[in-house]
Amino acid sequence: MMRHAEKHRTQRIGWLRAAVLGANDGIISTASLIVGVAAAESSRSSVLVAGIAGLVAGAMSMPPANMFPSVHKPIRSAPT
Repeated sequence: MMRHAEKHRTQRIGWLRAAVLGANDGIISTASLIVGVAAAESSRSSVLVAGIAGLVAGAMSMPPANMFPSVHKPIRSAPT
């Protein structure tokens, strides 16, 4: 068999996966919060305040320092 000359860097793609999953989670949770408030309350300002509060809460609860270690393999210091 002949090997191809392309070099793939799939081991370094974890940050992109984390970014896509985090953005998807943020969009879904904020949209569902807005839809729920809009269904229960007819005031435009209530929907706007709930949406902004959801965005701020989501941004503060998932800092990059806590999100990215979840997609990387843990480093083992002791041999097994």
